[in-house]
Amino acid sequence: MDTKQAIEALGALAQETRLQVFRLLVAAGPKGLPAGAIAEELGAPTSTLSFHLAYLSRAGLVISRRESRSIIYSANFSGMRGLLDFLTEDCCKGSPEMCEPVAALSGRRAKTC
Repeated sequence: MDTKQAIEALGALAQETRLQVFRLLVAAGPKGLPAGAIAEELGAPTSTLSFHLAYLSRAGLVISRRESRSIIYSANFSGMRGLLDFLTEDCCKGSPEMCEPVAALSGRRAKTC
């Protein structure tokens, strides 16, 4: 990921509804969720949600697929990993083994996708 892509992804996540959508899709895993279920879960109007999903998709954080008459959205885990790799690329001045995972610092177990 380059700097421009990272800025676009971070900008996409710098809005409350889009951040909630992304976190919901991360929790849903690769199977994803239909737009209606996302709207219901977040209490968001579908027209507003469509805008946010398109924004996250352009930023490379969400992917969609058609299943019958539904569009299923899921987190783009490779895009998320790319952003995290970009952000931590120079962690501890090139010695990332010296950095403790944030999840360990907060007392939570780190999860792998």
